[in-house]
Amino acid sequence: MPMYDADDIVELKNRKKRRKRLIKLLIFLLISLIALGLYHYRGEWLPKLQGLGKHYQTIRNSGRLAEGNFPIEINGGAEYQFEYSEDTLFRLSDAYIYYYNTDGGQLKKRQHAFTNSVLNVAGENALIFESGGNELVVETQDNILYSKQMENTIIFARISKEAYTAVVTTSDNYACQLTVYNNKGENIYQRNCVERINDISFTGDSEGCVLSYLGAENGTLVTSVQKIDFSDENELWTSPGINTFGLETYSANSGAFVLGYSSCAYVDKNGEITSFYEYDGDLAGGDSKGGKSAVIINDDERRKYTMVLFDKEDETPITIEFDDPLEYVTVYDGLAYVMSKESLCAYDFSGNLRSTADVSDSCTQFRRSSDYIFLMSYNRVDRIDYNS
Repeated sequence: MPMYDADDIVELKNRKKRRKRLIKLLIFLLISLIALGLYHYRGEWLPKLQGLGKHYQTIRNSGRLAEGNFPIEINGGAEYQFEYSEDTLFRLSDAYIYYYNTDGGQLKKRQHAFTNSVLNVAGENALIFESGGNELVVETQDNILYSKQMENTIIFARISKEAYTAVVTTSDNYACQLTVYNNKGENIYQRNCVERINDISFTGDSEGCVLSYLGAENGTLVTSVQKIDFSDENELWTSPGINTFGLETYSANSGAFVLGYSSCAYVDKNGEITSFYEYDGDLAGGDSKGGKSAVIINDDERRKYTMVLFDKEDETPITIEFDDPLEYVTVYDGLAYVMSKESLCAYDFSGNLRSTADVSDSCTQFRRSSDYIFLMSYNRVDRIDYNS
């Protein structure tokens, strides 16, 4: 047995104390580094942690129709176009453009002279153009921002919330011509296209847009997507052909979402096709905002009615089955709102039912605001309170 004198024993105790202090210091530093790392990356893990165990109780809205200025009556059941944006309701008839507040009070009424008029809205701006004609006007509730008379026939046009307008017209030497005007009506971009443009979606703060073209590959009709910047003559990227007749194209996460007649697809920021979904039935509608997309599909023969939700371009979509045919769908504030003959429901993109309301079977479409649902039928527009 080794012998220790008093000095050795004291030194041994001091070493043990120093070792304990060093271990405590190392543990403290390690905890501090972990805490610092968690704080630095809190934007990634905190939302996921907050969502754990979170259960949404389905809100059952009464579906009771508003009174006062509602319903907005459509005389004689004439065809009309109706849109909502920035706390303003827009209604276009064959002779007038109407502005209403969300309580249904008429703010303005202006006559137009277009024979085959089309309404497109974004922000506080309304674009009215004559399909098959050569005139358009961009206005707000307060005044007309600018009007244009094109040299060639207008095929279609789109407006951004910054009041930029993209106009696709016929061309003598090309399949079509694209002209873009800024919010002062100045021509800032022009492009001659060897293939027909079938839709346009503005990107960001109207610094560019994504275009979709119809073409053919190996005898099959395909849709390709192209991204352009208005400050660059050359396109940023062009996607391969997508096996579908493209109906609408939406800007999504620096790429695009293509809603087609028989299928839909995502294109990423490099122009590559990252996902493709073929419908099991007939397309009944679709919408996409902020990269989140919803498509409704009806198969009457098999009595199969489905909504498909796409949260991200590289994730497996979620399918939700319904008992009745689906009429209309829109994406608003991160939720998908879908209407069947007698009900209107909101789902999150995890497939959870968030809210529901009974509606009349005469409704064919609706528009969503932060507080209300505006129900459209052939001769009237109604409003219901709707919480999600």
